[in-house]
Amino acid sequence: MTQDHPLTDSQIDAIAEKAARRALQIVYAEVGQGVLKKLAWLVGLCVVGAALWLAGKNSLPTGR
Repeated sequence: MTQDHPLTDSQIDAIAEKAARRALQIVYAEVGQGVLKKLAWLVGLCVVGAALWLAGKNSLPTGR
């Protein structure tokens, strides 16, 4: 059995503030993941580019 209890303005403000903080945490987490993915792509491109450049100059070991 549930009973309705009216909330005070301070309780409503506290709930709204907590919800806003949680929403910002979610947004920051998603933005952070996007930045990390882009950074990983950039690092991967740099590594492949450097390997191709070194291979073109015959500077990589042949493994023999």
